[in-house]
Amino acid sequence: MAATTPLYDTYMRAPLRFERGEGVWLVAEDGSRYLDFAAGVAVNSLGHAHPHLVEALKAQADKVWHLSNLYEVPGQESLARRLTAVTFADRVFFTNSGAEALECAIKTARRYHFAKGHPEKFHIITFEGAFHGRTIATIAAGGQQKYIEGFGPKAPGFYQVPFGDLAAVKDAINDETAAILIEPIQGEGGIRLASKEFLQELRALCDEFGLLLILDEVQCGVGRTGKLFAHEWAGIRPDIMAVAKGIGGGFPLGACLSTEEAAAGMVTGTHGSTYGGNPLAMAVGNAVLDVVLADGFLDQVRDVALVFRQGLASLKDRFPDVIEEIRGDGLMLGIKAKVPSADLLKAIRAEKLLVVPAGENVLRLLPPLITTAAEAREGLARLERAAEAVRSNSGNAAA
Repeated sequence: MAATTPLYDTYMRAPLRFERGEGVWLVAEDGSRYLDFAAGVAVNSLGHAHPHLVEALKAQADKVWHLSNLYEVPGQESLARRLTAVTFADRVFFTNSGAEALECAIKTARRYHFAKGHPEKFHIITFEGAFHGRTIATIAAGGQQKYIEGFGPKAPGFYQVPFGDLAAVKDAINDETAAILIEPIQGEGGIRLASKEFLQELRALCDEFGLLLILDEVQCGVGRTGKLFAHEWAGIRPDIMAVAKGIGGGFPLGACLSTEEAAAGMVTGTHGSTYGGNPLAMAVGNAVLDVVLADGFLDQVRDVALVFRQGLASLKDRFPDVIEEIRGDGLMLGIKAKVPSADLLKAIRAEKLLVVPAGENVLRLLPPLITTAAEAREGLARLERAAEAVRSNSGNAAA
């Protein structure tokens, strides 16, 4: 029987087709308007068709699209200098995605120890529930069997321990350990936060044993928690950090940030990317920083996040039979459902509100960082109606 589509059957797509976006709204082909609190899974950090991003992309498109890294790309220098000026990092390698940023981070950590004369130190401690990408190395780093199964032997050198278990981390450290890799907030894993104390303890362990601390801020970075990067809340500095998603505002862009010391082994010829750091991506990435680093922008993110947290707490109190727990930080929030999350997702979508499924029966709210308090309240009203519908359906089913 012939396939109904020539596409791979790797996605469970919703039967929705959008033709344009306006800020926090998406407009379907039939004219229906959806409030987008999915944001392309935390990618559309400044919403849809942000005028500053559109103008930057158009202006660059009239000049040059691609050069490759055979030549100097001025936009790379500009964006890298801006990123290093506001972070722990001294060096930046640009990629096209989060998975590629993680690959670069893993290679940077391993190469660091190799260059120091310790090629045996290539093992990286990661955490159960993590998601670091879909490449052979990053599915091994994440350690989730559902992503590893069927793709041959698991790539060696990754050891998972329970999330938040410091004793397990200590027990896992040995003479082959190179680094510890963690998401400050697990996204796919169900919006699970690493506490400030745990991140501080990991930093101390890395310092004690000569390990590198790698942070995966692909989803939680670039303003999503109300600071530029989530680890800033813990007052720590990583050695290496992978970022993507929001940094491109919808254009494919990732980056691996590193200290000078950690990147010392990444000499000429050790890594590369055909498209990484292309002029179009650099123009958009610089435009994103123009907005996110503007005075007061992150203050507004924190203010709107408070509206969400208060509203979601109220919903949990009023619908304890539907909502079990509210999780997250800033504009990276999770609703752990008491009912099957698929049922709640269906009801939310019926209210023309878009959210994202995650692990542990959680639905993620990842609204654009430009969301206003009024738009947050509109989203909360739609969530309330969805919760009412689920409660009503559950009651009908019981009757």
